[in-house]
Amino acid sequence: MVESIARVRHIRVTPQKARRVVALIKGKQAQEALAILKFAPQSASEPIYKLVASAIANAQVKADRDGEYLDEQDLYVANAYVDEGTTLKRFRPRAQGRAFQIKKRTSHITVVLSTPEVAAAADGDSKKKASK
Repeated sequence: MVESIARVRHIRVTPQKARRVVALIKGKQAQEALAILKFAPQSASEPIYKLVASAIANAQVKADRDGEYLDEQDLYVANAYVDEGTTLKRFRPRAQGRAFQIKKRTSHITVVLSTPEVAAAADGDSKKKASK
């Protein structure tokens, strides 16, 4: 019954490229997600790997604080999403004194890990509300 969140902000990866990598791990078991990210060829996989590892550590600390037992094999990626961060605007010189704008995009990446009991409890609450 543990849920942990890890976020990284202003990471220099475009949101479009980061979303491709995040789609690989959604709904997967946490250790399986780490294995997928370790061997994924995309450049965004390294920061997302670190983020998932951080979320696992956050879950362990949260479970220790609450006095609960946590098996890392039970954790799965309940939700993972990428939001657009600030855009760095740079200029490149071009012919005849012109300048073209280059946009260096950044991302805010969020990973939510959960144990199956938390997901089952949340589903049960939503079903109760729907039946009323």
